[in-house]
Amino acid sequence: MKFLIIPLFLLSFTLHDKTVDNALPCICKLQHTFPTPPVSDQTLFYIQRTPNHNTIMYDLNMKKGKLDTEEPVHAYWIRYGENGQKEELSYIQRQFAYGLKTRKLADNRFELSFVSYKKQLLYLEWSALLNRYRIHTTINGKTIDVNKVFLQIEGGSFWVPNVVCVEVKGTDPTTGKEVVQLFKP
Repeated sequence: MKFLIIPLFLLSFTLHDKTVDNALPCICKLQHTFPTPPVSDQTLFYIQRTPNHNTIMYDLNMKKGKLDTEEPVHAYWIRYGENGQKEELSYIQRQFAYGLKTRKLADNRFELSFVSYKKQLLYLEWSALLNRYRIHTTINGKTIDVNKVFLQIEGGSFWVPNVVCVEVKGTDPTTGKEVVQLFKP
């Protein structure tokens, strides 16, 4: 199974702060067995999910040292389940699961949404404070710089997997502290 069409963390469910809601019966505990992918100055965030360790990376798409404004984010696999090689997403994966739709809002600012779920918007923009591009979204009225998404999938089907837990890790852009959000769809 090369891919799963999933709603990612972009479902319309309420997210819970892990430190506040300990009663949430979420089981995103398998991720400690997942490899940490190599990140660079170009890395924006990555997604890991069961049933395998393969990771979807989202990097800046640079052309000759400048951001490609037509396609500013490059998504690709790190195939840990094989030889750890990089591999491009297939056409179906880009068009129906892990690809991003992009709309330029201004110089150095873009609105993004996953093709599998268009309601939750992400923003790619230049941060003068960080001196780099960042991806951020708003969750429960708070802005979060997204670093990692982990999905616990148990059963379901090829086209409609059963996502039982989602964990989003990021950074609070105001404080710089790590923010962890969990939800159970």
